[in-house]
Amino acid sequence: MKYIVLHEPLNYDGSQLQSLFSYKNFGLMGDSMSIFRGTCRVEQNEMVDIEDVLAQDWIYSEDMLHFIVEHFEMDLEKTIIRQRLLIATIKEELEKLGVTTLRRSGDDLYEEDKKLSVSISTLSPVSTLIHCGLNVSNKNTPIPTTGLEDLRIQDVLSFGESVAKHYCAEVTSMRLARCKVRGVQ
Repeated sequence: MKYIVLHEPLNYDGSQLQSLFSYKNFGLMGDSMSIFRGTCRVEQNEMVDIEDVLAQDWIYSEDMLHFIVEHFEMDLEKTIIRQRLLIATIKEELEKLGVTTLRRSGDDLYEEDKKLSVSISTLSPVSTLIHCGLNVSNKNTPIPTTGLEDLRIQDVLSFGESVAKHYCAEVTSMRLARCKVRGVQ
């Protein structure tokens, strides 16, 4: 699995959650993760989470660290499990930096009642996709949030790369674990 960290800002509006995003834009073919920083504004027409659509919610952050993950398998349940692995990986990487105040609930991270993350998994015609965004700033968000700035994370893209390395290593390790066991009768 490959990853890329973009050093130029890229704003997220939901349209980036599409098959072959990393290949078309950055030349990463196959299972991949793209990490970038930019605003987040997802309107109703780009929402994947129908629960949010029905509630007429929208997603907004002035500054967010984004992860777009693509796996070339068609198992949405497995991708939801990977989504939760990504969230757990983010929490572990934050704990390595001394942030011990977060709790994971499903596919999101919270500090008390303030949300740090947004996250969704979906299926495309050729792959499964995950978007996870972490607030860098909590200014002007539509709900109570916390951000990486509040958690004293200064080098946001380096933090994103640490998450990517950890997640990619976990995926590789899981694939190798399948190859070392014999079948039983």
